[in-house]
Order: sequence, then C-alpha cells, then structure tokens
Amino acid sequence: MKPERWVVLDVGETIIDETRVWSIWADMLGIPRLTFLAGFGAVLARGGEHRDVFELFNVADWRTAWPEHEAIYGGFQPDDLYPDAIPATDVLRGRGYRVAVIGNQPASRAAELRGIGVEAEVIAMSAEMGVAKPSPEFFERILELLGSPRASSVAYVGDRVDNDVLPAVVAGMRAVWIRRGPWGFIERLPEGVHPALMVASLTELADRIDEAWSGLPAAEPGD
Repeated sequence: MKPERWVVLDVGETIIDETRVWSIWADMLGIPRLTFLAGFGAVLARGGEHRDVFELFNVADWRTAWPEHEAIYGGFQPDDLYPDAIPATDVLRGRGYRVAVIGNQPASRAAELRGIGVEAEVIAMSAEMGVAKPSPEFFERILELLGSPRASSVAYVGDRVDNDVLPAVVAGMRAVWIRRGPWGFIERLPEGVHPALMVASLTELADRIDEAWSGLPAAEPGD
C-alpha cells in the first residue's frame, strides 16, 4: 500500500486568485488598476513585501481603510477560486492523498473557504493558529494539526519562495512551488535550493504529485 502522505495547500495564489483583493485597493485609492498592479509587481521585484505597495503610492494610512476594504471585498467568493482548485483536490483524494489547506490569512477565511466548496481534512489560517509564515513555528504547527506525521510525508504547496518553498524545505517537508500569481513569476530560487517539484497549476500538481517523493530533480512547469 502507498504510505500515508499529506498535500497541504497554501491559500493566496495557490487556490485563491487575489486579483480582486488588489483591484479593490486600487479603486479605493483612486489609482488606475494597471498602474497599481504594476507598482505591486515592481515592489516584489526589488524584494519588498506586498504591503510596501502603499508606501510606493504615498498612502500612509492604508491600515485604517482595512475595514472598508473588507466590507467591499466581502470575503472569498466562488469566482475567486482558481478553476483547478476543487477538481485538483478531488483528484488528489482519489489518488489516496490526504489534503489540507493552511495559509497566512485572517481567521474568518477558513469558514469562507468551506462556504465556497473547498473540502479538506484540515483548514486553518495563521490568525487562528497564532503563528504565520515564514516562521518555523508555523510549519511545526502544521504537523500538529495533521496529527504529527513525519515531516517528510508532507508536501507543502505554495507560490512564494520566501514564505513557502524555503521554510518548507527547512522544516523537512516536500516543498512544491506552484509558479502562478505575482510571486510565482517574479521570485527566483536561491542557488542550491531545489524544491521537490515545480508546477504551473494545481491540475499539473495532481498529475505529478508522486514525483515530489521520487527523489528526482524538479522539472520545469509543463515538462
């Protein structure tokens, strides 16, 4: 029998398309969406954090506008899901993998994910966990939530090198880099760092997930 293995999915730009989040911010600030999103990409390209985009546009008090943004955003909606998210998790379960969704998000997002049809044995957000990526404690907490399996039996799938790939490798997990969304295209792997697998979509992940444990060098997405 296949050994028990977990596939843990990040949230933003892994199963959820965050375009609407940032488009709402652009509209609220009166900045053309293309200009705002271009600035967002520029900030990431120079190694900044996503919140640094507000400084780029000289918006110092953006945190006070968060409740207004959240009211407009209204939480995760079905259209925010990447089209391959639910089909891929179904395929993974059908192949005998246990599936979890754990990422850096407000606590309310867990119920919202369930409300739009995401099914997983474990769904947990950083705000309720009390730790966030890339902290090693976040990945330790993941193992606790999964029932304390061996770290090597867990594949952590995310779009960011800094928040997902690197700390998952350090934690002893099988790091899977999904190369979509801003970070997936802009970030680069440090020399000598090799994720267990690189994919361009969750559909490709479901097809190739066994390779994360094969010990073979990761192939480029689509190969």
